[in-house]
Amino acid sequence: MPRRRTTTKGFKRTDSLLSGQIRRASETRGFAQSRLLTQWVEIAGADISAIAQPVEIGYGRGGMGATLTLLTTGANAPMLEMQKEQIRQKVNAVYGYNAIARVRVTQTAATGFADGKVAFGHKPKTTPIAPDPALQQQAAQVASPVADSGLRDALARLGENILNKTNR
Repeated sequence: MPRRRTTTKGFKRTDSLLSGQIRRASETRGFAQSRLLTQWVEIAGADISAIAQPVEIGYGRGGMGATLTLLTTGANAPMLEMQKEQIRQKVNAVYGYNAIARVRVTQTAATGFADGKVAFGHKPKTTPIAPDPALQQQAAQVASPVADSGLRDALARLGENILNKTNR
C-alpha cells in the first residue's frame, strides 16, 4: 500500500497550534465557545460591538441558563439595556440552543478589571504616511549603481522604508 503524501510539507495551520490555548483561556472566563470572543463583531453587529465587549459568562447554581456580562461605558449603557433581548438571541444562535438566559451590562473602564482584558477586535486601519521626496531621492541615489532596473527599484524602496523608520 503506497504512503499517503501530505500537502502541508510538515507545516500545521496556526489555528490547530493555538486552538487549545485559546479554548483554555476563554473557558476560564466561562466562554465555552471562543467564537463569541473572536467573532464578536459578526455576532453582535458593528453598532453593538463598537460600544460593548463580552467580559464573562457566569453559570448560576441552578444550572438554568447562563448570564452574559457585557462591558460598556456609562453613556452607552441605556442603549445596550434596550437591546439585551436581541443580543441574547444572537448569542444563542451561535451556541445553537438557549445557553444564555440573561444579559447583564457592566459600566466600567476596561482597565478597571484586576486581570487584563484581551482585545479580540481587529486593529484599526491607519492612513499611510506621505513619502518624503528627499528620502526617496536619497534612497534612489544609493541604489543607482545597480544595473538591473527591477533590483534597483526594490533596493530604493527598501532604503526608503529604512530611512523612514529611522527618522520616526
